[in-house]
Amino acid sequence: MNDEHRPAVTPDSPIGPDVDLDAEDVRLADGTRLTEQRAAEIVDEVRRRGGRPSLTGEAAASPRIAFRVTPGVRDRAAQVAAREGKTVSQLAREALEARVATEP
Repeated sequence: MNDEHRPAVTPDSPIGPDVDLDAEDVRLADGTRLTEQRAAEIVDEVRRRGGRPSLTGEAAASPRIAFRVTPGVRDRAAQVAAREGKTVSQLAREALEARVATEP
């Protein structure tokens, strides 16, 4: 089935066994056969990952800080971040790290 004829997937689309992996030969990108067991392992791996990687490099959640700014500050931050090839979060993190680094 090519992309032009695939049905749209929406939040209301039913989820269920679309392919009988015991009957059909489905291959992964590396050429190995996808089995029901391997499909379940992939699902478990994805569910365990959830979210962004930790900033510590360990398997732990990074603390979050949220704060409000004016629209003008947000827009200027977005411009600076885009110019530097960063996200606004990266820019804010760097600014906060630089500020707390000056404290004893």
